[in-house]
Amino acid sequence: MTHATASTIELPTSVRTQMYRDGAFVDAEGSATFENLSPATGRVLNHVAAASESDVDAAVESARRAFDAGLWSKISPAERKAVLLKFADLIEANAAELALIDSIDAGKPITDCEELDIPDVVLTIRWYAEAIDKVFGKVSPTGSDNLGLIVREPSGVVGIVVPWNFPSNTLSWKIGPALAAGNSIVVKPAELSPLSALRYAELATEAGIPAGVFNVVPGLGHVAGKALGLHNDVDVITFTGSTEVGRMFLRYAADSNLKQVALEMGGKSPQIVFADMESQLDEVAEDLAGAAFWNGGQNCSAGSRILVHNSVKSAFVTLMAEKAAARKVGDPLDRETEIGPLIEASARERVLRYIDDARSAGAVVHGGAAILEETGGFFVSPAVVDSVGKDSAVVRDEIFGPVVAIVGFDTEEEAISLANDTEYGLAANVWTHDIDVALRVARAVRAGTVAVNGFSEGDISTPFGGFGISGFGGHDKGLEAFDQYTELKTIWVTIR
Repeated sequence: MTHATASTIELPTSVRTQMYRDGAFVDAEGSATFENLSPATGRVLNHVAAASESDVDAAVESARRAFDAGLWSKISPAERKAVLLKFADLIEANAAELALIDSIDAGKPITDCEELDIPDVVLTIRWYAEAIDKVFGKVSPTGSDNLGLIVREPSGVVGIVVPWNFPSNTLSWKIGPALAAGNSIVVKPAELSPLSALRYAELATEAGIPAGVFNVVPGLGHVAGKALGLHNDVDVITFTGSTEVGRMFLRYAADSNLKQVALEMGGKSPQIVFADMESQLDEVAEDLAGAAFWNGGQNCSAGSRILVHNSVKSAFVTLMAEKAAARKVGDPLDRETEIGPLIEASARERVLRYIDDARSAGAVVHGGAAILEETGGFFVSPAVVDSVGKDSAVVRDEIFGPVVAIVGFDTEEEAISLANDTEYGLAANVWTHDIDVALRVARAVRAGTVAVNGFSEGDISTPFGGFGISGFGGHDKGLEAFDQYTELKTIWVTIR
């Protein structure tokens, strides 16, 4: 189902487009900017500061100065906790504005932003604020002549590079533990959705986070992102995005100060449906349609590869086609919209190429067309693909669009083999009533998060990260996230 896009889209008047450094908005060097387009109309929303290498240097210097001065890093955990709780309160108070910014800037359905994304940000910041005074060091077992203390200290200056698909959620997963641990941060938002990060930095200052602790350098990846990755005074880089760019950050670290790098990258997540779900196949199809098409399939853990027992596969394919047809595609500001536009024209072209290849093989069951072209936006109808081999591109590649490929299997062993037949290992899902099968398969599938009987990435208390080329070096969420942003120190005391 489709519907047209609104002819006028207006950002909140509070939106700022300069860089944020040392607690204030400043122009980029030479007042340089880049065009920020609306995914829903293809038109220019505004012009955003394009940070240069010198601008990144200045932001890192600001962060380092604040860190060394102890303005944030050396205050008591209770003080940091109070400020972060106030920060969460301010985000909650400005939730409608932040939801609108992300909906317009990234083309995300407004209801997703209001009901899922921004509440998740508030929860995340509060959770890490509360965790500050609940992460303890250790005392090692020694003889009476020694005392061994194992403590965690903030890493220093943290470079944070976030993706365009979840500009608020992903940012909060990183700034929450990074700030709670006492670090100073320099955020490089995605050039395709740069606006909300600037507003979060402004709210952080209003909450009491000292100037210089939270800096934002919008700009182009090959300039600002590269400069941050190569900077010798950045202690940690945390990145969420494509595997291709993740490799670049590893090279930047190797070519500079061997900074710690934490990567969360792509995925081609298997969703495994066993025959005993036959009586609930409609419920399963509804859940997996959400897993595949949520955020237009622009999600690294999207359930874009469904493995279904052959005894129920035909019925399941029919149901998935019905679920795809029922999804409303259109104006992200329409509260009935379930799927907004893809992020940019090149993304739409890439997705359509995959679909056209599958269509030429007679494998497209439903959808997969450019739609609402009169709006100027980048819309694609959700596609269901069947009857393609396990080695086809639509089954193996991360498409990052509303495309789901369905593959059949006959045995549990075959399902596990198909699930693990990928370079990726971010997430998976298993549907079965048999607890033994569920546990065997969940343990056998190589993925960072395996859900059972419902698509999920867990909650804020559970770590999120991947195997293989889906990432390494740390996890977002959970207390485990502190590992990315702290250094482990041993203090060995000789008692005389």
